[in-house]
Amino acid sequence: MYKILIVDDEYELRQVLRETLERENYEVGEAGDAEEMRRVFDSGDFDLVLLDLMLPDEDGLTLTRYLKERSDVGVIILTGKGESVDLIIGLEMGADDYVAKPYNRRELLARIKSVLRRSGRSADKAAKNNDPKTCIQFSGWELDLPHHKLAAPDGSNVPLTMAEFQLLRVLLEAPGQPVDRDQLSVKIFNKELRENSRNIDALVRRLRQKLEGDVNHAQMIKSVRGSGYTILTTLD
Repeated sequence: MYKILIVDDEYELRQVLRETLERENYEVGEAGDAEEMRRVFDSGDFDLVLLDLMLPDEDGLTLTRYLKERSDVGVIILTGKGESVDLIIGLEMGADDYVAKPYNRRELLARIKSVLRRSGRSADKAAKNNDPKTCIQFSGWELDLPHHKLAAPDGSNVPLTMAEFQLLRVLLEAPGQPVDRDQLSVKIFNKELRENSRNIDALVRRLRQKLEGDVNHAQMIKSVRGSGYTILTTLD
């Protein structure tokens, strides 16, 4: 059973979410502010956090960073209208997806299932499906598919968010071939790219930072004018 933590200062909204999630057989925790979130999160092994951007004592952006620095937990931002800038920053800090308020119940559940499916915490499912391809080796790196891990050429582990992992996997499945932003958005977030959205670009920037350090002179993940991105590497 997956454990989901709802972080929102609106009590009524938390109760509606709790009832919705428990009907889907999720185990649910609640927090109404940042202090309570830290206490509840640190006391339980949660698989996903539904995090409101606007909390009374601390903003959701800081909490997104807090969560991602301490675990590989999935984070879905709950955002209201007019919060697009904060949303982009949240995704840059490692949030895996977002849902706009007022949200559609079926859409929210689909987003939750998508993030959990991409999560390294569900790695055992890949083995159960007898997927013969368990890792992708490229330019000295190794992407471990069932365990959601990336090993650097020196053997060190490079932590990835679920969205970063999925982006790298999609690009590696078509090395040297451009993959447009719309395709990436559908494969990573299960939704079409909104007009003028920077979500994919922010995600690529984070992945470039982890692979190469210098995002302004990236040699591995290249932009393709008028299209999207491609990864220039040789599969080992």
